[in-house]
Amino acid sequence: MPEPNPFNQVLLDIRQGSLHAELSERLQELVAAVAEHEKAGSLVLTIKVSPAGRKTQQYEIADDLAVKLPKPERGSSLFFALDGNLSRSDPRQPELPLQQVPAPPSEIREVER
Repeated sequence: MPEPNPFNQVLLDIRQGSLHAELSERLQELVAAVAEHEKAGSLVLTIKVSPAGRKTQQYEIADDLAVKLPKPERGSSLFFALDGNLSRSDPRQPELPLQQVPAPPSEIREVER
């Protein structure tokens, strides 16, 4: 078999370089998202080679690019269930009789030594 063509050259020729440009942009986007969220992501390139006709030496090359960006943590909330209803307060714990604390005096006094 002859020496294979360099893959990067074939990549540059697919869709007149559009795939290569898109890969570059999406990789940059992926790296930025991974840095921001400190989580892994992925970029998957699929290249499909199909014969363009019977008994010819022409082939159709199709590509598919899938990028999975990391997502930020959405967080969660803790609830208690009582009779099928959700509540943020624990029904087994009575509420405390909290009161408003008076504001400190606005006047500042200096003390001499």
